[in-house]
Amino acid sequence: MLKQMKKPYLLLLLFAGLLPALTACGKHYDYTAHISEARSDIFRAETDEFTVTLSCVSREYPYGSDGIACPKSDLIEISLVPVAAIAADYEVRVEEEGWGGDMSFRNAHGDYFFSQGVQRFPRGTVSLSIKWGENEREVAATSVRTDQTLSVSQALGKAIAAEGETIRGMTKDGAFCGEFYVRLLQRDKCYYYVGIVDREGETVSLLLDSETGEVLARRSTRT
Repeated sequence: MLKQMKKPYLLLLLFAGLLPALTACGKHYDYTAHISEARSDIFRAETDEFTVTLSCVSREYPYGSDGIACPKSDLIEISLVPVAAIAADYEVRVEEEGWGGDMSFRNAHGDYFFSQGVQRFPRGTVSLSIKWGENEREVAATSVRTDQTLSVSQALGKAIAAEGETIRGMTKDGAFCGEFYVRLLQRDKCYYYVGIVDREGETVSLLLDSETGEVLARRSTRT
C-alpha cells in the first residue's frame, strides 16, 4: 500500500516544482506587467504649414533601459514639424481636454515638442489649436489605428511567441527578468517596435506588422 502511494506523491511533488517555470513560459504569465514603455496610438494632421502628431504614451519613472520595469504614468506627446524652416514660438492647445502650452524646439529631432501627463487618452479624432506669432490654425488630428491594428498587449504576445528562446533565457525561478518597450510606429504604414531588454545590457529589437504581428526585422544590440 505504501509503495503504491509513493509514485503518485513523487509525481505530484515534481509537477509542483515545475509549475512556476511552466507558468512563466506559458500563456498564464502576465508579461504586460513588464512593459516599461508603450505607445498605443498616434494622431496625425497635415497642413500647408506644418505636420503635427499626438502620441499616447505610458512610460515608467524613472526611465531607464535596465531590464527592470517601474510603475508607469500616462502622457501625451505632441510633435510639430514646420514646412518652412523658420524659427517661431509655437503654442498648442487641446481645448476640450484642457491640455496645452508652449512647445520647445528639439535640435536632435528638428521639431517643436510638448508633453503633458493625462488621466485618459483621446480616441478617434483630436482637435488641436496651433498658434505662432499672429497666426492660429485649428486642425483635426486623426488616429492612424484601424480596426485591424493590434493592441499593445497583442503585439507583445506576437513578439513573445516569436522569441520563445530569448524569453526562456530571461526567466529565472519562474519569473521573467527583463522589460519590454512596445511602440506603435507610423511611416508608410503602421508598424510595432518591440524591444526586449535584459538586465545585462542586451536588447532584442523587433519590427512587426501592426495587423498580423509578423516579424519583419530583428536586431540584437548590447550597451
